[in-house]
Amino acid sequence: MRKLLPTLFAATLIAGCTQTNDRAEPQQTGVDTFPLTQVRLLDGSPFKRAEQTNLRYVYAMDPDRLLAPYLREAGLEPKKNTYGNWEGSGLDGHIGGHYLTSLALAYASTGDGEALRRLDYMLDELQRAQQANGNGYLGGVPGSKALWEEIERGEIDADLFALNGKWVPWYNVHKVYAGLRDAYLIAGREQALDMLIELSDWTIDLVDGLSDEQIQAMLRSEHGGMNEVFADLADITGEEKYLRLAKQFSHKQILDPLLQHQDELNGLHANTQIPKVVGYQRVAEVSGDPEWSEAADYFWRTVVYERSVAIGGNSVREHFHPTDDFSSMVSDREGPETCNTYNMLKLSRLLYDDAAELEYIDYYERALYNHILSSQHPDHGGLVYFTPMRPGHYRMYSQPEQAMWCCVGSGIENHFKYGELIYAHNDRDLYVNLFIPSRLTWEQAGITLAQETAFPDTDVTELTLEKGEGRFALKLRYPVWVEPGALEVSINGERVETKASPGEYVSIERNWQAGDIVRVTLPMTTRLEQLPDGSDYYAVLHGPIVLAAKTDVIQNEKLNFLSDDSRMGHIADGALCPPEATPVMVSEPEAFLEQLSPVPGQPMTFRASAGLDVADQDSVDLIPFYRVHDSRYTIYWPQANGDQSEARMKAERERLALDALTIDAVAPGEQQPESDHFFKGEDTEAGVHLGRHWRHASGWFSYELRDPQRQAKFLRITYFGGDAGRSFDILINGQTLAEVTLPEGKGADFYHVDYELPVEWVREAEEGVLTLKFEAKPGSIAGGIYGVRLLRDKP
Repeated sequence: MRKLLPTLFAATLIAGCTQTNDRAEPQQTGVDTFPLTQVRLLDGSPFKRAEQTNLRYVYAMDPDRLLAPYLREAGLEPKKNTYGNWEGSGLDGHIGGHYLTSLALAYASTGDGEALRRLDYMLDELQRAQQANGNGYLGGVPGSKALWEEIERGEIDADLFALNGKWVPWYNVHKVYAGLRDAYLIAGREQALDMLIELSDWTIDLVDGLSDEQIQAMLRSEHGGMNEVFADLADITGEEKYLRLAKQFSHKQILDPLLQHQDELNGLHANTQIPKVVGYQRVAEVSGDPEWSEAADYFWRTVVYERSVAIGGNSVREHFHPTDDFSSMVSDREGPETCNTYNMLKLSRLLYDDAAELEYIDYYERALYNHILSSQHPDHGGLVYFTPMRPGHYRMYSQPEQAMWCCVGSGIENHFKYGELIYAHNDRDLYVNLFIPSRLTWEQAGITLAQETAFPDTDVTELTLEKGEGRFALKLRYPVWVEPGALEVSINGERVETKASPGEYVSIERNWQAGDIVRVTLPMTTRLEQLPDGSDYYAVLHGPIVLAAKTDVIQNEKLNFLSDDSRMGHIADGALCPPEATPVMVSEPEAFLEQLSPVPGQPMTFRASAGLDVADQDSVDLIPFYRVHDSRYTIYWPQANGDQSEARMKAERERLALDALTIDAVAPGEQQPESDHFFKGEDTEAGVHLGRHWRHASGWFSYELRDPQRQAKFLRITYFGGDAGRSFDILINGQTLAEVTLPEGKGADFYHVDYELPVEWVREAEEGVLTLKFEAKPGSIAGGIYGVRLLRDKP
């Protein structure tokens, strides 16, 4: 019943082998994963290095600065000033919640006492703030008291990323809920559970007088995984009131189409939706509702198989694009967002726990190596927001005292969770899912198992039963990236015949003894993977590892890869690689694969001496993407002679010409671009039409455009022909730039209008900020506005 779409991999089967007793088994059911306290990463893997690097990054953050917003909102004197960046411009306190989770994970995965000391200090200070609030509330949202009083009265004005004029307040406080939950569940702090119950009871009181319609209206604004946390609390306490609250906080606008197995995700802000679906799955698990679980599974399959790229990430400029058009994925500088994959891994784990189906592990492994691991700088620990798929672009890394983005919050959690799905178990059997050096202590079974491997640099892993004995089945994952019949297993040096196929478990049941050694050989295949829409772009994979090339193609370029504390510092806004310098595949895909060869003495390095064309390079070396840092790179290679090549080159030249003239730009209706430009408005709405985002208003809305060099000459606005007859004013810093009535005769097309800016307005703008306002005429509508560009000259 759970199968809603054809799967790419075979269903889980149990294979017999020599030295085992095959046994008839029922269809595979759920399993339990091990707590992080029972899994320790071993030295010698990039995951262990990432864990330790993350520990240093987290300890470089100052708890008192993170605590400042909570104390301020509770009327207490902070010990230090709050951090800047997102923490000081409206999303105050969101990192503090992530920090609780990060410390709990750090303690569980490493046993480091400093993490527990910091966690206890954070909890004590947060409890002091909660007690000062006097009603159970705990949060750093600026102006919290007035905001929640308005909500309680039913005064709700919700937009995509604003609620009553505040920047996603439910999303913000969700991090506190989640941090308290994790401090209890992962680190065992009873104090945190008491605080979570008080905070959740505050929510019950807050919404008690609201109708379901009012709550659903409120959920239009991004709210994280509020339903997940309340379902978790219901599971912890057994109290029905929290499950009821979880259902109240489940956004029906997203859930209802998923229940009907309908994909209506185009244009939606991706990471607003994924946590909701994680919550649907948790509600299903706690309430026993299979339909909600099927809806979550349908979403997972849609995103993984139709909306994700080779690294396991999804979205462009944070939004889901059409499944049949990935052009923006390979042209835009704002590629997959790390937070999206962080939450997709959460969902994958829940679905795997429920069904033990290996396709969830296949995706999990792909995303873990190629997106999550790659999103941390291996030396200084900086974290990545966007990972562009655009050939020849690059990434920006955070600094612990500078950047406070959402992907910093999820990032400081990511690199302490590598042990969560390496192993799993049921009442009697042990599952091995990932090939990561680690030691498992299965306390309930009295078993200690060590896995030693240099994977993926080698294709062998060894599992040693260090302690314990007994009869059980050891279930080894047969990855889909190993050819049928190629996987080899030996026990204590004697080869074991297996009947399993890729996408199944090899099940070895026997009387195990301490000292037994299982050796698994996993020969990896090399292959090309085309973009999901079938366009002529190809990624190269060896086993589960995405290979990339460093392609620094712009001469004498000096890029800064470290972000500052500016609002948009997470975007790699350096020059886009021009068409003539874009790395390309010059051969047919099959011919390219045939000439690709391993480089002797350099594990996981492959050389293309033909087939790929990169400026000023006779050959190209491909290495694991997670090892590519501080460089431009290429993951997806456009085919030079592909059917779409000429049209692609023409569109790219036009795009770069416009980009060269652009000083600043806003994508109306897209969450982060609007937020980064300090959107304000009254009686305004946003949506998607013909694949493009828009915003309009019966009142007004505004953005802050930046022109630090005071070069702006034109304001380009994009309209749609179907909005003819709408009348509104365009104002710059309070002065009327144009009185607009959208003309007839434009048909169902998009078009641009370039408005000339008075020189003195630009020259006199304080700090180069031009506040752009669209204000509707009485009885009319301002917009729709489909694009805003500040130009230094007219194209």
